[in-house]
Amino acid sequence: MSSQNLFELSQVAKRFTKGKETISIFHDLNMQIKEGDFLAIMGPSGSGKTTLLNLLGGVDQPTEGQITFDGQRIDNLSEGQLAKWRANNIGFIFQFYNLMPMLNAARNVELPLLLTNMSRSERKQQVKVALELVGLSDRASHMPSEMSGGQQQRVAIARAVVSDPKFLLCDEPTGDLDRQTADEILQTLQLLNEKFGKTIVMVTHDPSAAKFAKHTVHLNKGEFVKAEELLA
Repeated sequence: MSSQNLFELSQVAKRFTKGKETISIFHDLNMQIKEGDFLAIMGPSGSGKTTLLNLLGGVDQPTEGQITFDGQRIDNLSEGQLAKWRANNIGFIFQFYNLMPMLNAARNVELPLLLTNMSRSERKQQVKVALELVGLSDRASHMPSEMSGGQQQRVAIARAVVSDPKFLLCDEPTGDLDRQTADEILQTLQLLNEKFGKTIVMVTHDPSAAKFAKHTVHLNKGEFVKAEELLA
């Protein structure tokens, strides 16, 4: 297992302007994420968890500071360069699956590959492998409305990994699921981490979900704190 830092955030500040008011989410955030880690981020609403995910995913840029991924700075890339970087390196998994309702499972999984130069037969093969990985080979032609919440989230995971990204960002991936289904989804994420070497960062409110990660960090008011400080 490599212990190289995949992500490094150095003196990152993030501020939003709302009318005449400036809202500061992060002031001086420093963070390292090692390659091969499975990190859970916990914290109350408004603590900066989603903003941090957006910074890691290149969806948002810091107001100040540097963000590097695999040795490359991403905080100074243009929108076009960022879009290409995301397509090559990041898989996103959301709480509400974000599947296209008019496309079947296989077509949903194929979507990220339409941005590549792959031939149709190559795309078909990649989709087949991704659906097998999440145990949904027999649901390839099913529409989202014909699947349970857990099955839809499996399709979403297959879509996130179909282009073989290094890094998976999960925003409350089990927030809409019952405990048993949630645990099955988390076991799938564990498999992707341990067997396939995916580095995973997962935002969750759920302490039971966080136990599936290798490490847990706690955010509060834009700073990393010890768990006991949240209870104080």
